[in-house]
Amino acid sequence: MNDIVSYFSTIPSLHRGLILVGGIAIFWIIENAFPLFRFNYKKWNHAGINIFFTLTTIVVNFILAFILLLSSEWAIKNDFGVLQWLPELPLWLYTLIGLLLLDLIGAYLAHLVQHKTRWLWHFHLIHHTDTWVDTTTANRHHPGESFIRFVFTALAVLVAGTPMWLAFLYQSLSVVFSQFNHANVSMPEKLDKYISYIIVSPNMHKVHHHYMLPYTDSNYGNIFSIWDRLFGTFTSLPKEDIIYGVDTHMQPSENNRLSNLIKIPFQKHRSPQNNPK
Repeated sequence: MNDIVSYFSTIPSLHRGLILVGGIAIFWIIENAFPLFRFNYKKWNHAGINIFFTLTTIVVNFILAFILLLSSEWAIKNDFGVLQWLPELPLWLYTLIGLLLLDLIGAYLAHLVQHKTRWLWHFHLIHHTDTWVDTTTANRHHPGESFIRFVFTALAVLVAGTPMWLAFLYQSLSVVFSQFNHANVSMPEKLDKYISYIIVSPNMHKVHHHYMLPYTDSNYGNIFSIWDRLFGTFTSLPKEDIIYGVDTHMQPSENNRLSNLIKIPFQKHRSPQNNPK
């Protein structure tokens, strides 16, 4: 455990980049070998759009990284945040509590708020327009959403009172788990179900990408699945019934053209349908 703390205390930016790229590469290979759905699409063209948004997310996070550092330093210096108020704990338990808090605020809450706030949804919508959800979809975020998510991550670091090594560990795990639960990979249903009691599994998250309400407004978790079960936002849907995308943007000109995806937050939006198919 001490080795993990030491590594993430000084993790080079190159290593963080390799974690992101390595995750995509690994899950790309696995989903090609064991696909959940056999898409009729040009995989490299699709990946190109999603990789563009991955790069913009990296740029936004790099530019704003100093805010994360300042938030952590201020919390530690002023003994502020949940972790700072707890009695001395074993390092593994301290780490687990920190990861849970960061996931709750930085991922679950951020995701929930974007679905429930109209103008924030217009930025998050780009993620949901993908009609071929695979591992590259994980980082398909409009630059505006990348900024919004960063704000929640900084808030999470402040509220939890996490040191930077824990923030870096969380960000690395968040990237890999998101790539995992977006991957177009077929797992034994029982294994997927058992996994979903603790972490967000592929089948669990695929429900969130169904094109109609109320399924779109469910299963918000990123790493831990307990938040959806605890707050009543968990639901299930047979994988054969899942249709990817969002019902207001089902045309290729709307969901598979980069120039349009960039402009979506600033366009006039149609109201979604409320009844599941």
